[in-house]
Amino acid sequence: MPYRITEKRDLNPQVYFMKIEAPLIARKVEPGQFVIVRLDEYAERVPFTVADFDREAGVITIFVQAVGNSTRALAQLNAGDEISDIAGPLGMPTALEGYKKAAVIGGGLGTAIAWPQARKLKALGTEVTAITGFRDKSYIILEEEMRAASDRLIITTDDGSNGLQGFVTDRLRELLEAGETFDLVIAIGPLVMMRAVCALTERCGLPTIVSMNPIMIDGTGMCGGCRVSVGGQTKFACVDGPDFDGHAIDWDGAIKRQQMYRDYERRACEHCRMKGKEDGNG
Repeated sequence: MPYRITEKRDLNPQVYFMKIEAPLIARKVEPGQFVIVRLDEYAERVPFTVADFDREAGVITIFVQAVGNSTRALAQLNAGDEISDIAGPLGMPTALEGYKKAAVIGGGLGTAIAWPQARKLKALGTEVTAITGFRDKSYIILEEEMRAASDRLIITTDDGSNGLQGFVTDRLRELLEAGETFDLVIAIGPLVMMRAVCALTERCGLPTIVSMNPIMIDGTGMCGGCRVSVGGQTKFACVDGPDFDGHAIDWDGAIKRQQMYRDYERRACEHCRMKGKEDGNG
């Protein structure tokens, strides 16, 4: 069955908000889970974390970052257009019960994944401090949503264009040095950001959950493409995760695997741009 886009908004030059009719998925999905989207029968399968859902309306929300051929094609769709296939919910829901005080950290588009985590924690009665980081103020997303989902929101940018310069780790370090304590830290964003957060929290003995997003194909654990080394054991992000103990991740291995296909991705994007010019769409 096709899945109709009911709403689309441009959030910044690269990121798009989409609501999609998917009643069976909306009925069962929980924070931390994801879907795999296929634009048409010839398209590749692309995973997206479900950022929000409405069980009564039967819709899910995803955020699309247009960086490759498939995500650029998806970003060109508008409300009323249809997507061929969506599989899900996939992965394990994040275990969020039983915490009194949590820090939820989102880097860039990772904020879209951190948002449902913060929202669920607050609904469970947890005191939530949210820290989000972006390249500059033009890339800030979900500010009001994160403010509503937390007891305190701290936004930082690399260049200080929003008035607070630095990285999310700078803000977290300041809180810890000021005597703040947390019984849970959630970090979601680029691998180097999550690794830096985990290096800081490990020194302080703070339990830390990270959301891993390695290369993924089938979403069932059969292809092995999304394997991650956790505590010396091979895990599959699609079925065992995507959330793992950040202090047990082999970060060097994960970053190396992420970089394996960068040249192929770059050449594919260049080919797509050249083809667009030849077709008169450049």
